[in-house]
Amino acid sequence: MLLIGDDWAEDHHDVEVQDEAGRKLAATRLPEGVEGIAKLHELLAKHGGGDLDAAEVVVGIETDRGSWVQALIASGYQVYAINPRQVARFKERYASSGAKSDKGDAHALADMVRIDRAQLRPVSGDSEQAQAVKVVARTHQTLIWERTRTFQRLRSTLREYFPAALNAYADIALTSTDALELLIKAPTPAAGAKLTRTQITAVLARARRQNRDAKAATIQAALREEQLGLPEPVTAAYAATAAAHARVIIALNEQIAAMEEQVKAHFRAHPDAEIYLSMPGIGQITGARVLAEFGDDPTRYASAKARKNYAGTSPITRASGKSHTVQARYVRNNRLADALQAQAFSALRASPGARRYYDKQRAREADYNPALRQ
Repeated sequence: MLLIGDDWAEDHHDVEVQDEAGRKLAATRLPEGVEGIAKLHELLAKHGGGDLDAAEVVVGIETDRGSWVQALIASGYQVYAINPRQVARFKERYASSGAKSDKGDAHALADMVRIDRAQLRPVSGDSEQAQAVKVVARTHQTLIWERTRTFQRLRSTLREYFPAALNAYADIALTSTDALELLIKAPTPAAGAKLTRTQITAVLARARRQNRDAKAATIQAALREEQLGLPEPVTAAYAATAAAHARVIIALNEQIAAMEEQVKAHFRAHPDAEIYLSMPGIGQITGARVLAEFGDDPTRYASAKARKNYAGTSPITRASGKSHTVQARYVRNNRLADALQAQAFSALRASPGARRYYDKQRAREADYNPALRQ
Protein backbone atom coordinates (compact mmCIF):
# COMPACT_ATOMS: atom_id res chain seq x y z
CA MET A 1 0.00 0.00 0.00
CA LEU A 2 1.14 3.52 -0.84
CA LEU A 3 0.01 6.55 1.18
CA ILE A 4 -0.07 9.91 -0.62
CA GLY A 5 -0.24 13.37 0.91
CA ASP A 6 -1.36 15.92 -1.71
CA ASP A 7 -1.19 19.61 -0.75
CA TRP A 8 -2.89 21.36 -3.65
CA ALA A 9 -2.60 24.91 -4.95
CA GLU A 10 -4.04 26.65 -7.97
CA ASP A 11 -1.25 25.62 -10.34
CA HIS A 12 0.64 22.81 -8.59
CA HIS A 13 0.52 19.96 -6.07
CA ASP A 14 3.13 19.17 -3.41
CA VAL A 15 3.09 15.38 -3.03
CA GLU A 16 4.67 13.01 -0.54
CA VAL A 17 4.62 9.21 -0.98
CA GLN A 18 4.97 6.90 2.03
CA ASP A 19 4.88 3.15 2.52
CA GLU A 20 2.81 1.42 5.22
CA ALA A 21 5.65 1.78 7.74
CA GLY A 22 5.70 5.57 7.31
CA ARG A 23 8.97 5.62 5.37
CA LYS A 24 9.10 8.54 2.93
CA LEU A 25 9.61 7.18 -0.57
CA ALA A 26 9.35 10.42 -2.53
CA ALA A 27 8.50 14.10 -2.20
CA THR A 28 8.00 16.29 -5.24
CA ARG A 29 6.00 19.12 -6.78
CA LEU A 30 3.69 18.28 -9.69
CA PRO A 31 2.00 20.69 -12.10
CA GLU A 32 -1.80 20.94 -12.26
CA GLY A 33 -3.61 19.17 -15.10
CA VAL A 34 -2.97 16.23 -17.38
CA GLU A 35 0.82 16.51 -17.13
CA GLY A 36 0.74 16.42 -13.34
CA ILE A 37 -1.60 13.41 -13.14
CA ALA A 38 0.57 11.52 -15.62
CA LYS A 39 3.69 12.21 -13.53
CA LEU A 40 1.85 11.08 -10.40
CA HIS A 41 0.96 7.77 -12.06
CA GLU A 42 4.61 7.33 -13.08
CA LEU A 43 5.76 8.07 -9.53
CA LEU A 44 3.38 5.51 -8.05
CA ALA A 45 4.33 2.88 -10.64
CA LYS A 46 8.00 3.44 -9.81
CA HIS A 47 7.55 2.88 -6.07
CA GLY A 48 4.65 0.41 -6.14
CA GLY A 49 5.86 -1.92 -8.81
CA GLY A 50 4.01 -3.37 -11.76
CA ASP A 51 1.61 -5.41 -9.62
CA LEU A 52 0.36 -2.44 -7.54
CA ASP A 53 -3.41 -2.51 -7.14
CA ALA A 54 -4.97 0.94 -7.62
CA ALA A 55 -7.21 0.32 -4.59
CA GLU A 56 -4.05 0.13 -2.44
CA VAL A 57 -3.15 3.73 -3.23
CA VAL A 58 -4.59 6.04 -0.55
CA VAL A 59 -4.61 9.80 -1.13
CA GLY A 60 -5.21 12.55 1.44
CA ILE A 61 -6.14 15.97 0.01
CA GLU A 62 -7.86 19.08 1.39
CA THR A 63 -10.68 19.24 -1.18
CA ASP A 64 -13.41 16.96 -2.49
CA ARG A 65 -14.05 18.53 -5.90
CA GLY A 66 -12.34 19.53 -9.10
CA SER A 67 -10.95 17.69 -12.10
CA TRP A 68 -7.81 16.57 -10.20
CA VAL A 69 -9.86 14.80 -7.51
CA GLN A 70 -12.11 13.24 -10.14
CA ALA A 71 -9.04 11.97 -11.98
CA LEU A 72 -7.76 10.33 -8.77
CA ILE A 73 -11.12 8.65 -8.18
CA ALA A 74 -11.35 7.52 -11.81
CA SER A 75 -7.91 5.90 -11.41
CA GLY A 76 -9.35 3.69 -8.68
CA TYR A 77 -7.43 5.29 -5.80
CA GLN A 78 -8.92 5.70 -2.33
CA VAL A 79 -9.32 9.46 -1.88
CA TYR A 80 -9.94 11.14 1.47
CA ALA A 81 -10.96 14.80 1.54
CA ILE A 82 -9.63 16.16 4.84
CA ASN A 83 -10.76 19.37 6.50
CA PRO A 84 -7.85 21.87 6.73
CA ARG A 85 -8.68 22.40 10.41
CA GLN A 86 -8.11 18.69 11.04
CA VAL A 87 -4.75 18.90 9.29
CA ALA A 88 -3.75 21.92 11.40
CA ARG A 89 -4.62 20.08 14.61
CA PHE A 90 -2.81 16.94 13.42
CA LYS A 91 0.36 18.94 12.74
CA GLU A 92 0.44 20.02 16.39
CA ARG A 93 1.67 16.48 17.12
CA TYR A 94 4.96 17.45 15.51
CA ALA A 95 5.37 20.93 17.00
CA SER A 96 3.31 23.70 18.56
CA SER A 97 5.14 26.55 16.83
CA GLY A 98 2.48 26.97 14.14
CA ALA A 99 5.05 26.76 11.32
CA LYS A 100 3.57 26.01 7.90
CA SER A 101 4.91 24.88 4.54
CA ASP A 102 3.53 23.06 1.53
CA LYS A 103 5.90 20.15 2.02
CA GLY A 104 4.96 19.99 5.70
CA ASP A 105 1.26 19.89 4.83
CA ALA A 106 1.83 17.09 2.30
CA HIS A 107 3.73 15.13 4.96
CA ALA A 108 0.91 15.61 7.48
CA LEU A 109 -1.72 14.52 4.95
CA ALA A 110 0.24 11.35 4.15
CA ASP A 111 0.61 10.60 7.87
CA MET A 112 -3.11 11.17 8.45
CA VAL A 113 -4.28 8.68 5.83
CA ARG A 114 -1.70 6.19 7.14
CA ILE A 115 -2.44 6.55 10.85
CA ASP A 116 -6.03 7.82 11.15
CA ARG A 117 -7.63 6.52 7.96
CA ALA A 118 -10.37 4.72 9.91
CA GLN A 119 -11.48 8.07 11.39
CA LEU A 120 -11.66 9.88 8.04
CA ARG A 121 -14.46 10.04 5.47
CA PRO A 122 -13.58 9.01 1.90
CA VAL A 123 -14.74 11.16 -0.99
CA SER A 124 -18.17 9.90 -1.95
CA GLY A 125 -18.62 8.00 -5.17
CA ASP A 126 -21.48 10.16 -6.39
CA SER A 127 -22.95 9.61 -9.83
CA GLU A 128 -22.39 12.07 -12.66
CA GLN A 129 -26.00 13.21 -12.32
CA ALA A 130 -25.54 13.99 -8.61
CA GLN A 131 -22.34 15.90 -9.34
CA ALA A 132 -24.18 17.98 -11.95
CA VAL A 133 -26.96 18.76 -9.46
CA LYS A 134 -24.31 19.81 -6.94
CA VAL A 135 -22.64 22.23 -9.37
CA VAL A 136 -25.83 24.06 -10.36
CA ALA A 137 -27.40 23.99 -6.87
CA ARG A 138 -24.30 25.49 -5.25
CA THR A 139 -23.98 28.12 -7.97
CA HIS A 140 -27.64 29.10 -7.55
CA GLN A 141 -27.27 29.43 -3.79
CA THR A 142 -24.01 31.37 -4.09
CA LEU A 143 -25.68 33.88 -6.42
CA ILE A 144 -28.50 34.35 -3.89
CA TRP A 145 -25.98 34.93 -1.12
CA GLU A 146 -24.14 37.44 -3.32
CA ARG A 147 -27.41 39.26 -4.02
CA THR A 148 -28.06 39.48 -0.28
CA ARG A 149 -24.61 40.95 0.32
CA THR A 150 -25.09 43.51 -2.47
CA PHE A 151 -28.55 44.40 -1.16
CA GLN A 152 -27.13 45.03 2.31
CA ARG A 153 -24.60 47.41 0.78
CA LEU A 154 -27.39 49.17 -1.14
CA ARG A 155 -29.58 49.44 1.94
CA SER A 156 -26.70 50.87 3.97
CA THR A 157 -26.04 53.45 1.22
CA LEU A 158 -29.70 54.52 1.05
CA ARG A 159 -29.87 54.94 4.81
CA GLU A 160 -27.05 57.47 4.53
CA TYR A 161 -28.67 59.81 2.01
CA PHE A 162 -32.13 58.60 0.82
CA PRO A 163 -34.03 56.80 3.64
CA ALA A 164 -37.37 57.65 2.00
CA ALA A 165 -36.57 55.12 -0.73
CA LEU A 166 -36.42 52.31 1.83
CA ASN A 167 -39.94 53.15 2.97
CA ALA A 168 -41.25 53.75 -0.53
CA TYR A 169 -40.19 50.39 -1.95
CA ALA A 170 -40.73 48.27 1.18
CA ASP A 171 -44.02 46.77 -0.05
CA ILE A 172 -42.59 45.59 -3.39
CA ALA A 173 -39.17 44.53 -1.97
CA LEU A 174 -36.10 46.55 -2.84
CA THR A 175 -34.45 43.48 -4.41
CA SER A 176 -37.20 43.27 -7.05
CA THR A 177 -36.31 44.44 -10.53
CA ASP A 178 -39.12 47.03 -10.74
CA ALA A 179 -38.09 48.70 -7.46
CA LEU A 180 -34.49 48.81 -8.66
CA GLU A 181 -35.52 50.30 -12.01
CA LEU A 182 -37.39 53.07 -10.18
CA LEU A 183 -34.34 53.70 -8.00
CA ILE A 184 -32.08 53.94 -11.07
CA LYS A 185 -34.58 56.29 -12.74
CA ALA A 186 -34.67 58.53 -9.65
CA PRO A 187 -31.59 57.88 -7.50
CA THR A 188 -31.75 61.14 -5.47
CA PRO A 189 -34.43 62.53 -3.13
CA ALA A 190 -35.09 65.42 -5.52
CA ALA A 191 -35.50 63.14 -8.52
CA GLY A 192 -37.67 60.74 -6.52
CA ALA A 193 -40.03 63.53 -5.50
CA LYS A 194 -40.51 64.42 -9.19
CA LEU A 195 -41.59 60.90 -10.23
CA THR A 196 -45.15 60.96 -11.53
CA ARG A 197 -47.73 58.33 -10.76
CA THR A 198 -47.82 57.47 -14.48
CA GLN A 199 -44.09 56.77 -14.55
CA ILE A 200 -44.29 54.59 -11.45
CA THR A 201 -47.32 52.68 -12.74
CA ALA A 202 -45.59 51.98 -16.06
CA VAL A 203 -42.64 50.32 -14.29
CA LEU A 204 -44.98 48.30 -12.04
CA ALA A 205 -46.98 47.22 -15.11
CA ARG A 206 -43.88 45.78 -16.78
CA ALA A 207 -43.36 43.70 -13.63
CA ARG A 208 -47.03 42.59 -13.77
CA ARG A 209 -47.80 43.92 -10.33
CA GLN A 210 -51.38 43.80 -9.05
CA ASN A 211 -53.10 46.84 -7.51
CA ARG A 212 -50.68 49.03 -9.43
CA ASP A 213 -52.54 52.30 -8.91
CA ALA A 214 -52.64 51.90 -5.13
CA LYS A 215 -48.98 50.85 -4.98
CA ALA A 216 -47.97 53.77 -7.22
CA ALA A 217 -49.80 56.22 -4.97
CA THR A 218 -48.09 54.80 -1.87
CA ILE A 219 -44.65 54.96 -3.49
CA GLN A 220 -45.17 58.50 -4.73
CA ALA A 221 -46.34 59.72 -1.31
CA ALA A 222 -43.35 58.11 0.45
CA LEU A 223 -40.86 59.60 -2.01
CA ARG A 224 -42.30 63.10 -1.46
CA GLU A 225 -41.96 63.03 2.33
CA GLU A 226 -39.53 65.57 3.77
CA GLN A 227 -36.16 64.29 4.91
CA LEU A 228 -32.80 65.63 6.00
CA GLY A 229 -30.61 66.44 3.03
CA LEU A 230 -26.90 66.36 2.21
CA PRO A 231 -24.79 68.71 0.05
CA GLU A 232 -25.46 68.22 -3.64
CA PRO A 233 -22.01 66.78 -4.57
CA VAL A 234 -22.26 64.24 -1.73
CA THR A 235 -25.79 63.29 -2.74
CA ALA A 236 -24.66 62.79 -6.34
CA ALA A 237 -21.84 60.51 -5.20
CA TYR A 238 -24.19 58.43 -3.08
CA ALA A 239 -26.68 58.28 -5.99
CA ALA A 240 -24.02 56.91 -8.34
CA THR A 241 -23.10 54.29 -5.74
CA ALA A 242 -26.71 53.25 -5.20
CA ALA A 243 -27.37 53.01 -8.94
CA ALA A 244 -24.30 50.79 -9.38
CA HIS A 245 -25.48 48.42 -6.62
CA ALA A 246 -28.97 48.39 -8.15
CA ARG A 247 -27.66 47.40 -11.58
CA VAL A 248 -25.60 44.57 -10.04
CA ILE A 249 -28.70 43.24 -8.26
CA ILE A 250 -30.74 43.38 -11.48
CA ALA A 251 -28.06 41.30 -13.23
CA LEU A 252 -28.00 38.86 -10.31
CA ASN A 253 -31.80 38.55 -10.46
CA GLU A 254 -31.56 37.53 -14.11
CA GLN A 255 -28.84 34.95 -13.49
CA ILE A 256 -30.57 33.55 -10.39
CA ALA A 257 -33.73 32.98 -12.42
CA ALA A 258 -31.73 31.29 -15.19
CA MET A 259 -29.84 29.06 -12.74
CA GLU A 260 -33.08 28.13 -10.98
CA GLU A 261 -34.31 26.55 -14.21
CA GLN A 262 -31.03 24.66 -14.50
CA VAL A 263 -31.33 23.39 -10.92
CA LYS A 264 -34.87 22.15 -11.53
CA ALA A 265 -33.95 20.46 -14.81
CA HIS A 266 -30.93 18.60 -13.41
CA PHE A 267 -32.78 17.64 -10.22
CA ARG A 268 -35.82 16.26 -12.09
CA ALA A 269 -33.48 14.15 -14.24
CA HIS A 270 -32.04 12.40 -11.15
CA PRO A 271 -33.66 9.05 -10.25
CA ASP A 272 -33.83 10.00 -6.54
CA ALA A 273 -35.82 13.19 -7.17
CA GLU A 274 -39.17 11.45 -6.58
CA ILE A 275 -37.99 10.21 -3.17
CA TYR A 276 -36.85 13.65 -2.06
CA LEU A 277 -40.03 15.34 -3.29
CA SER A 278 -42.14 12.86 -1.30
CA MET A 279 -40.82 14.34 1.95
CA PRO A 280 -42.80 17.16 3.61
CA GLY A 281 -41.33 20.62 3.20
CA ILE A 282 -39.13 19.78 0.21
CA GLY A 283 -39.61 21.44 -3.16
CA GLN A 284 -37.43 21.22 -6.23
CA ILE A 285 -34.84 23.80 -5.14
CA THR A 286 -34.55 22.57 -1.55
CA GLY A 287 -34.57 18.96 -2.76
CA ALA A 288 -31.76 19.68 -5.21
CA ARG A 289 -29.65 21.29 -2.47
CA VAL A 290 -30.18 18.39 -0.06
CA LEU A 291 -29.40 15.81 -2.76
CA ALA A 292 -26.34 17.79 -3.84
CA GLU A 293 -24.83 17.88 -0.35
CA PHE A 294 -25.77 14.37 0.80
CA GLY A 295 -24.80 12.85 -2.56
CA ASP A 296 -26.24 9.61 -3.92
CA ASP A 297 -23.49 7.16 -2.95
CA PRO A 298 -25.42 4.44 -1.02
CA THR A 299 -22.31 3.39 0.93
CA ARG A 300 -21.25 6.84 2.14
CA TYR A 301 -23.12 6.84 5.46
CA ALA A 302 -22.84 3.84 7.77
CA SER A 303 -26.04 4.74 9.64
CA ALA A 304 -28.75 7.35 10.06
CA LYS A 305 -26.67 8.75 12.92
CA ALA A 306 -23.71 9.27 10.58
CA ARG A 307 -25.97 11.12 8.16
CA LYS A 308 -27.31 13.35 10.97
CA ASN A 309 -23.76 14.09 12.14
CA TYR A 310 -22.75 15.17 8.64
CA ALA A 311 -25.88 17.33 8.35
CA GLY A 312 -25.14 19.00 11.68
CA THR A 313 -28.61 18.21 13.08
CA SER A 314 -27.37 15.92 15.86
CA PRO A 315 -26.07 17.65 19.01
CA ILE A 316 -22.63 17.40 20.60
CA THR A 317 -22.23 16.21 24.19
CA ARG A 318 -19.38 17.69 26.22
CA ALA A 319 -18.78 15.74 29.44
CA SER A 320 -15.80 16.17 31.76
CA GLY A 321 -15.94 15.43 35.46
CA LYS A 322 -19.10 16.99 36.87
CA SER A 323 -19.63 19.13 33.78
CA HIS A 324 -22.12 17.81 31.22
CA THR A 325 -23.54 19.97 28.43
CA VAL A 326 -25.34 19.30 25.14
CA GLN A 327 -24.67 21.84 22.42
CA ALA A 328 -25.53 22.43 18.78
CA ARG A 329 -23.08 21.14 16.17
CA TYR A 330 -21.72 24.22 14.43
CA VAL A 331 -18.84 22.56 12.56
CA ARG A 332 -20.84 21.18 9.67
CA ASN A 333 -21.74 21.51 6.01
CA ASN A 334 -23.38 24.94 6.10
CA ARG A 335 -25.05 24.55 2.71
CA LEU A 336 -26.72 21.33 3.81
CA ALA A 337 -27.69 22.78 7.20
CA ASP A 338 -29.27 25.79 5.46
CA ALA A 339 -31.30 23.56 3.12
CA LEU A 340 -32.52 21.30 5.94
CA GLN A 341 -33.47 24.34 8.03
CA ALA A 342 -35.59 25.55 5.12
CA GLN A 343 -37.17 22.11 4.76
CA ALA A 344 -37.99 21.92 8.48
CA PHE A 345 -39.58 25.37 8.44
CA SER A 346 -41.73 24.49 5.41
CA ALA A 347 -42.68 21.14 6.95
CA LEU A 348 -44.38 22.94 9.84
CA ARG A 349 -47.14 23.91 7.41
CA ALA A 350 -46.96 20.92 5.06
CA SER A 351 -46.98 18.13 7.66
CA PRO A 352 -49.33 17.91 10.67
CA GLY A 353 -46.96 15.33 12.19
CA ALA A 354 -43.99 17.69 11.92
CA ARG A 355 -46.07 20.47 13.45
CA ARG A 356 -47.11 18.29 16.40
CA TYR A 357 -43.51 17.22 17.02
CA TYR A 358 -42.28 20.82 16.83
CA ASP A 359 -44.98 21.97 19.27
CA LYS A 360 -44.01 19.13 21.61
CA GLN A 361 -40.39 20.33 21.65
CA ARG A 362 -41.48 23.92 22.26
CA ALA A 363 -43.68 22.75 25.15
CA ARG A 364 -40.54 21.24 26.68
CA GLU A 365 -39.12 24.81 26.57
CA ALA A 366 -36.81 24.13 23.64
CA ASP A 367 -35.93 27.30 21.76
CA TYR A 368 -36.96 27.91 18.15
CA ASN A 369 -33.74 26.77 16.44
CA PRO A 370 -33.21 23.58 18.54
CA ALA A 371 -36.85 22.60 17.99
CA LEU A 372 -36.52 23.23 14.25
CA ARG A 373 -33.30 21.17 14.06
CA GLN A 374 -35.01 18.26 15.79
